[in-house]
Amino acid sequence: MDALIPVLKSHPGLAVLVCSLLFRVVHQLLQRLPVPKVVKQNDLHSWKWRNLSVSMVHSLLTGAWALTCVVVWPETLNNIHSYHTPLSYLLVCVSTGYFVQDAGDIILTGHARGSWEFLVHHALVIWCFLYSLYTQLYVAGAVVALFVEVNSVTLHLRLLLKLAGAQSSYMYFINKFANLFTYVTFRLCTQFYLTWYIVQNYSWLDHGGYFLASMIVMNIMILIYFYRLLRADFFWSKKSSVGQNNNSRKFLSD
Repeated sequence: MDALIPVLKSHPGLAVLVCSLLFRVVHQLLQRLPVPKVVKQNDLHSWKWRNLSVSMVHSLLTGAWALTCVVVWPETLNNIHSYHTPLSYLLVCVSTGYFVQDAGDIILTGHARGSWEFLVHHALVIWCFLYSLYTQLYVAGAVVALFVEVNSVTLHLRLLLKLAGAQSSYMYFINKFANLFTYVTFRLCTQFYLTWYIVQNYSWLDHGGYFLASMIVMNIMILIYFYRLLRADFFWSKKSSVGQNNNSRKFLSD
């Protein structure tokens, strides 16, 4: 690790590219796993299943990794501007690589038009994370931001169950409450904490205006998705459910 991190910091762009290629390898390996028959019957659903499977791997890995970084190094939470550890820097490299790979998958498979809002989200995340990697500032902020991946696990599971036609299953019922809890705890609270930190320290933060604007855009997005989630799972109507199934790739991209 001591020998690897200086190399990553010297060539962050190359490090992100390598991580992106590794997630592409994961994408290929996951295609060997069995897929529900109902998913195989639809090309769009098959792509969604593959895409969400890679996203699930990313969320499981980076969500647990981010929480571990904060538990082991609590200063990560208090000094999001300038504090970081070798493991937190590596985490941001890995996660940036995933977002590059996922954006590429959306564009190259011809799903950009239907997933434009997720591409906007990815562009904001990639830019912010690359800034952190090249300047070695806000690395801790990027780690804290990855708390949202804990919620992404339940979001992805929700959509995988829907693709498999298991909306009436007990697992879906339990997951929708877990999803609601993690959305509020790990997504909304995380985003609002980061926004509060930037506002409180705006006068001295590097490029505070850009990061605040980025956070405001993402806050608006997650509130809209939260409304959609509540409407779909807790205030269900046949018309809104059909519309959401036809128009959404994911409720939120990680």
